[in-house]
Amino acid sequence: MTVQPVRLFGDPILRSKAIEVVTFDRELRKLVADLEDTMHSEGGVGIAAPQIGVGLRVFAYDTGEVAGHLVNPSFEVVGSDEQLGPEGCLSIPELRIDCLRANNVLARGFNMHGEPVHFVADGLLARCVQHEVDHLDGVLFIDRLDPVARKEAMRIIRESEWFGAEPPTIKANPLGLHGRKG
Repeated sequence: MTVQPVRLFGDPILRSKAIEVVTFDRELRKLVADLEDTMHSEGGVGIAAPQIGVGLRVFAYDTGEVAGHLVNPSFEVVGSDEQLGPEGCLSIPELRIDCLRANNVLARGFNMHGEPVHFVADGLLARCVQHEVDHLDGVLFIDRLDPVARKEAMRIIRESEWFGAEPPTIKANPLGLHGRKG
């Protein structure tokens, strides 16, 4: 098991757009394993590579019903149904607040071997896909909140014990040569 430290709100990598993966190799498979191990260790439903300090477009998910990962993911909203429900983030501990998301999405990407993957997601999995793709674009779920909810979220963050803690030492991206700016 290779559990990595989770980057917390305020770490610049969480606001940076991740780059596309272009090499599907052993290092990418290790990254996916690290994401899965860290997500399970932290009790999360999803985790994106920037949350463990790697600026590549990869995320893992496990809703309890379905688990997997996507490399270079994208999604499109299917239909007009929306869901308003509690959302949290491993990078913003102790905060769960209602966030509006599309209820149905078509997710696309690749697996760690470079094979195309696509699936229709609804409910929690749709929320997870949208949340994790946002991470890869440098967007946090609190950015999706209405102004009143965002103000309350920021108050909770500022009052938390972890806020302002010393960020972990930033290591060179182990997959630095395997991505490209996109």
